[in-house]
Order: sequence, then C-alpha cells, then structure tokens
Amino acid sequence: MSKHISSELTSIEHFHQESPEGIHIQNLSQFFTDTFKCEPDFFTLVPGRVNLIGEHVDYCGYSVCPMAIKNSIILAVKTFPSDVIKIVNIDPNYGHSYRNNADQLRIEVKPGKAPAWYCYVLCGIKGVLEALPSGQKPVGLSLAVTGNVPQASGLSSSSALVCAAALATVYANKLDISRKSLANLCAKAEQYIGTQGGGMDQAIALLATTGSAKHIYFNPLRSEDVQLPDGCVFVIANSLSELNKAETHHYNTRVAECCLANQVMAKFRNVVGIDVNRFSELQEKLGVGLSEMIELAKQALHEKPYMKQEICTVLGLTESELNTKFVPQNIWQTNEFKLRDRALHVLQEAQRVDIFCGICREQMPAEKALKQLGKLMSKSHESLKTLYECSHPELDRLVALSDGIALGCRLTGAGWGGCVVALTTKDTVESYIKMLKERFYETNPTIKGKDLNMFVFATEPSGGAQIIVKHI
Repeated sequence: MSKHISSELTSIEHFHQESPEGIHIQNLSQFFTDTFKCEPDFFTLVPGRVNLIGEHVDYCGYSVCPMAIKNSIILAVKTFPSDVIKIVNIDPNYGHSYRNNADQLRIEVKPGKAPAWYCYVLCGIKGVLEALPSGQKPVGLSLAVTGNVPQASGLSSSSALVCAAALATVYANKLDISRKSLANLCAKAEQYIGTQGGGMDQAIALLATTGSAKHIYFNPLRSEDVQLPDGCVFVIANSLSELNKAETHHYNTRVAECCLANQVMAKFRNVVGIDVNRFSELQEKLGVGLSEMIELAKQALHEKPYMKQEICTVLGLTESELNTKFVPQNIWQTNEFKLRDRALHVLQEAQRVDIFCGICREQMPAEKALKQLGKLMSKSHESLKTLYECSHPELDRLVALSDGIALGCRLTGAGWGGCVVALTTKDTVESYIKMLKERFYETNPTIKGKDLNMFVFATEPSGGAQIIVKHI
C-alpha cells in the first residue's frame, strides 16, 4: 500500500461499462456534465460496510470485525481556482443543493431532526480543509453524488459519504496523507454532525481489502485481514425500519452510559487522577483481561438503573461537571442510565470479537468453524436486544425467521432499525433469501412492486476507497 492515498489511482477503464459501478459512474458523469456544463476531473468511490461482529464497542476502544460491501457511494469531482464549494445529488429525492465559500462552511443540525444529506459531505470537506498546511489556499470543488448504499440501514452510508468527500478534497488539494491518517481524520470530522462514533466505519471504508474481512484495532488504528471459512456467504436483510443516528438521542445515550459505567468502575478500583474515559483504557491501566473486566463490572455496578444524582455522588461531581465531562449536550436532560447492562454487553461483545477472529485464524474444518461463528453472531444479537436495548421488533422478527435456516443472524450497525446480517453457506443462501422474500418482504404492502433484491441480498468482502481517474 502506498504511503499517500493520493498516489493510489484507479483507471476508469478498470470498471466494466455494464457493471453496477460502471453504470453508476457513467450516469453520474452525464448528470455532472448536464448540471455543471463541464466534465468531472475524477471520481471517488467509497464502499458501505457490514459489521460481522463487534457492535457498539469501537467507541469503548475495543476491536471490531467488519467487511466492506459492493454497495458504494460515488462522487464526481471538478476543481476550480476559486474556493467555492458546490454540491448536488443525482437522486431527485435529495433535491436541495449546496453552495458556499470554503471558508464559510457551516454544518448546522437542528435538535431532533436528521441532518441535511449534504452535511455529511461538508463534514469530509471541512475535516480535510482544517488539515491543510498553514497558508495553503483550498481549491474550489463541484461535487455530484450518487450511490446504492441504503440510507439509515446500518450499512454506513453516512460515513461512506463523509469519506468520499474527504478523499475528493485530499486529492483535489494534493494533500499527502495515508489511509490510516485519513480514516482517523474522517472519524473526527463526522462528529461535526453530532454523533460520538468510534471510528470503525471510516476505518473499514479506507482500509478494506477485496476478499477479506478486517480485524480493526484502535488507539492506535491498525488492521489485520480475516480470511473467512470456505463456503460462507453473508446475507444482508433490511428491516425496512430506519433510524438516523444523528437524529436520535439513543446512540449518544449509550455512549454516555458506557463512559459513566467506566468511571464508576474506575472509582471502585481507586483509579483516580488520570484519564481513563474508555473501558479499554481502564483495562490497560489495571493490567487485566476481558474476563476480569466483566467480573469488575458485576462487582462495581448494581443491576437497577442509576439516577444522575447517584452517579454524581459516586464520582464526587456536580451535575454541571458531570454533563460537561461525560454527557453529550443533546442528552443533558436524560436522568436514568443503565450502567451495568451496557458495560456487560460491551465487554462480552469485545470477547466475542476476539473469539470470532481467532476461529477464522485456526485451521479447523469449515463446517465446524461456521457453526461456531454463527453461534457467536446469535449471542451478539441477544445481547444487543436485552443488555444494550438497541434492537427493533422488525429486526427481531428477521432474526426469528432466520433461526434454523441461517447459521447465525444479528442486527448490524447502530440498531433501532436498519439491517441484519446472516451467516449462510453456498448451499443454503438461495433458499434462505427465497424464504425471507416470501415470509417478510412479499407480505409488506409498503414495498409492493419494488425489486426485493434491493432489500435482501448476498454480499462478499470488497475493497476500500478508490480515486478513479480517466487516465493514469
């Protein structure tokens, strides 16, 4: 892998004209030309992702195991000497365009409302512009967006959009930056939108390799290829229930609950006076394993929910100090926190990630490996449903329908809607998808007449973000 991502270019000739990506690029290029009366200089393509296991652990410092999928976000880009930023979307359902000077970019999110789609583009642009060397004047950009990653489905369409815009801005401004550094930059930049994510989505988008899942570690960011057992096929099934992370307080409440649980556990073990804001940091400070951390959570945290005042008393903080240090502003009014359940999910899920990746590294028969992986995925969903409380009745219904047919099935992404990912085999994948179409999708009147392959499909590990040019 080259040191700087700007030097890693893909020729447009790499994409067969009749392939899904080739068709998207052709259509986007024509739309760009019709809209801006000029041809694009280059394109950026960033895949969506499905997290195989390791949900809601990245922002606690623990590793995850996602893979990139074929569905992607694509940007067509042209640079100009001026510093004007123009953004349009090929989809007429996203009718609002955006135009402003680079030094006047504002990302405004109203409480309780989903951000405008172009705010995610602005996150990527703004993050890179703030990383430009002092005195470097940014170039102007005209951007057109397309993609086939379902929105608010748990497949990381928003992070793919942030990364695609950041990559476009990097290449346009000739910024020397590695894939890892850009992933870290994008993770921080997406926080402009108001969500306190952990970095998984941006990391897999930029670091993915074709044919492999990735075991991604944080602090510092690093990754290892995970070779999945022969014969396994993952199926993504959309629950048809959407939830935008930035639109809801649920996601940030879970982040705060984990942080507060960690503080109470640290206090219980007399770890004071140092920054241990994540479970992984406390674990490192104590020099213990995950099993010991799980026992600590059971000892230090009581089962019933904590009221905010009780947490203040335990930590010796005023409510104002607690809010400022540990609670995102949009949930300051939240008064009840389920610290024990959230901590147990995160720590046990982190264990499941290690076991999952360990099974993939072992040289055991594929059939045996697949059964073990499936059981881990099913345990993950049960934990997300009962301990983390981020499932949804339609997600649970998909999981129930999958029982006995798929080897394992779990929600993927933040939850509260979105998709499940199911582990099947080459021998069972077609019958599994057929069953879901008949028992889940064909009975739903809201999608009558639509192509059901948009909602349930098999996928395989794809490559990471690309800069696409006409000539190399």
